[in-house]
Amino acid sequence: MDIELFQFALPEALIAQTPSATRTGSRLMTLNRRTGEIGHRRFTDIVYFLQPGDTLVLNDSKVIPARLLGVKKHTGAKAELLLLRNLGSDRWEALARPAKRLKAGSVIEFGGGHAPLLTAIVEEDRPEGGKIVRFSYRGIFPEILDELGEMPLPPYIHERLQDKDRYQTVYARYEGSAAAPTAGLHFTQELLEEIAQAGIRIAYVTLHVGLGTFRPVSAGKIEEHKMHAEYYILNGETASILNDARKNGGRIVAVGTTSARTLETLGNLYGDSEFAPCAGWTDIFIYPGYKFTMVDALLTNFHLPKSTLLMLVSAFAGRTTVLQAYNEAIAQKYRFFSFGDAMFIY
Repeated sequence: MDIELFQFALPEALIAQTPSATRTGSRLMTLNRRTGEIGHRRFTDIVYFLQPGDTLVLNDSKVIPARLLGVKKHTGAKAELLLLRNLGSDRWEALARPAKRLKAGSVIEFGGGHAPLLTAIVEEDRPEGGKIVRFSYRGIFPEILDELGEMPLPPYIHERLQDKDRYQTVYARYEGSAAAPTAGLHFTQELLEEIAQAGIRIAYVTLHVGLGTFRPVSAGKIEEHKMHAEYYILNGETASILNDARKNGGRIVAVGTTSARTLETLGNLYGDSEFAPCAGWTDIFIYPGYKFTMVDALLTNFHLPKSTLLMLVSAFAGRTTVLQAYNEAIAQKYRFFSFGDAMFIY
């Protein structure tokens, strides 16, 4: 399938470049994937589109302050790391800038001037600017990272976050993501309580989001694209809730593409068998032609042209239907991307 089938023209003015509106005034487009009918609401109206017996599934992964700004030892040249995955023993997979100048053996220092709080040595190169680095430090690494690190905001966000929690969902629990599962940023605790009181069950999966999820597809044919693997966890409580939902015929509503990918990974893993607590790595790539086994409705933001996220949404609702909805969103001046507005597809 040609990547150009997922291209559309997006005015720069519609790219949400500030977090200020999320959780306070987001808009909600509703899309009936069978009829193509489109509606325009406020995000808080989502409760009216959920039904008693539905199960709302959210990704409770927490973003770490993964962006580290430092200097190259001996030269003092600026250097940057973006932590992607903890490999254990103080080794991390990371993106580096400037990647070409940070060869194996390079040493980067962070904080503290002549006595850096944190030091990284590049051990090996990975494709697309990736590195394997090993850290040395005194103290507790998460505390040092919290002190020195910045939230890894997308490049189109120009407003610096004074409050790191602004790039976290209100239900984030388990640290490990390099980017937020942004569809969940719209929820407040009060709205979640209202949803629960309406008879909708709320369940949590964990998928630690890597940057691979958000990278545009560079291959001309989408079948040639390879997703980066991400770590997921299914706990016993959620396994039981999902088993009940399938048994009783209730809808499973995924909040965001990360929850959807986790649910579909589980559906492919267990088939018709009952779910059980598990954890593992998934590189599932969902694009048109994929048959969903778990997700009955999807809440998602508006995504980049040619992105794997747009392809997943197109697989769920149909490429033509989704692009028509996107054109309507542009005409109605919906805000796009991480801090933008939302779409509920049912």
